[in-house]
Amino acid sequence: MSSRPYLAHVVFQTGRLEEMRDWYATVLGAHTVHQGHGLCFMTFDDEHHRIALIQPPEPPEPRSPTASGMHHTAYTFDHLDSLLARYTELRDRGIAPAAPVQHGVTTSLYYQDPDGNFVELQVDNFGTSEETTAYMQGPEYDGDPVGVGFSPDLMITERRAGTPAETLQTRAWALSTTPGLPSPVHALSS
Repeated sequence: MSSRPYLAHVVFQTGRLEEMRDWYATVLGAHTVHQGHGLCFMTFDDEHHRIALIQPPEPPEPRSPTASGMHHTAYTFDHLDSLLARYTELRDRGIAPAAPVQHGVTTSLYYQDPDGNFVELQVDNFGTSEETTAYMQGPEYDGDPVGVGFSPDLMITERRAGTPAETLQTRAWALSTTPGLPSPVHALSS
């Protein structure tokens, strides 16, 4: 028995329950466990629900991008190929990331749900938490903890050409292939 908790679920208040439900079903491959009475509970793994949606009787005000609050939720894939496959599925359905970011610790694609909440789909770039922590305490991360943009389509092309995932999951690759991309900070703060 552990006295330490683990993250169970996130809950979003929304004025567009069905649209949000459908978006999360598409982006995360989630399914509805229960819906009714202004509530929707969804999961994409063995937990009974990972996402809940609440639609209050009075429509909520849209959240300003400059308001305090949660910035994003993040979901990890087990391999770069899985992340790129989901990117392709979503792109083909007209859902594009607001910001692809090579953080160094992760290779990440940030999407925005219908209410403007960010959702990060990512793959860890290191094999262990210790390696990740060491990178985060190093000079590259200290110099720029946000990271740089990259082209997911170019990454797919190079992956199909045989470039190892470990090569593509670096800032060096992102900077050498797409050096003129703007900083992702603006996209992540609007």
